[in-house]
Amino acid sequence: MTLAGRLEVLRAGALTTVQDQGRPGWAQLGVPRSGALDPAALRLANRLVGNPEAAAGLEITLTGCVLRLTRAGTVAVTGAQADVRIGERPGDVGRPLAVPAGTVLRIGPARRGLRNWLAVAGGIAVEPVLDSRSTDTLSGLGPPPLSDGDTLPLGTPSGDPAPVDFTVGRPAAAELRLALRPGPRHDWFTPAALDLLLSTPYTVSPVGNRVGARLTGAPLHRAVPGELPSEGLVLGAVQVPADGQPLVFLADHPTTGGYPVVGVVDDVTPLAQARPGTTVRFHGPER
Repeated sequence: MTLAGRLEVLRAGALTTVQDQGRPGWAQLGVPRSGALDPAALRLANRLVGNPEAAAGLEITLTGCVLRLTRAGTVAVTGAQADVRIGERPGDVGRPLAVPAGTVLRIGPARRGLRNWLAVAGGIAVEPVLDSRSTDTLSGLGPPPLSDGDTLPLGTPSGDPAPVDFTVGRPAAAELRLALRPGPRHDWFTPAALDLLLSTPYTVSPVGNRVGARLTGAPLHRAVPGELPSEGLVLGAVQVPADGQPLVFLADHPTTGGYPVVGVVDDVTPLAQARPGTTVRFHGPER
């Protein structure tokens, strides 16, 4: 018989949230998908500990965290390069790790990249909201971001840890190339602005979060002045506020917005590991 267990949060770090694969299908009610910013990284962590890929884990941002399991179990950490310790024993990112009951698990600050994902055998068993356990930092749906002293329930393990010694992670790049398709309001911008968007580098701003990655660089001037009624937004939409600096929407994005969307990024996953200062270049989907 498997004893019920809990995950104790000794140090939560800058931003640690519960995430799974999100809550798709609710945009018509104003609810974004949310979920892990790198869904593949969380799926890998779950496979390593024998969980279903949809199980909930933790998304850990930049500064790491310190946890303790009240029962023996298996964990896996994926994502950014970081030091992992189980008690006094070192562990590796990208491998299943056995954790004895009561042992402190330390995930250090990200040395390269920005985020890690932690899976625990049995999954994080907080109550689902709209079919997902994900924390939505914009709407407040799901459990709140973790704080020191929190405890999280663990589910019952349903599979064996994966028999692997090493997995290949997605390296964090100093420069990102993102494929961009024209957005519904690309014609609100001057031809020169559209050329700038595809020919000049932008930089990831420190002012960013799970809602969106703000970029700084050449401002994009509009050809159409005036106000735009709020309209639908999707993951990867590149909205341009009044200052002309593009904003790429991520998992916790609003479902509507009133600034024009100049384009839509095909795959925003690389931005999950993009630290402030990272260079971003856009290109058309055919290149």
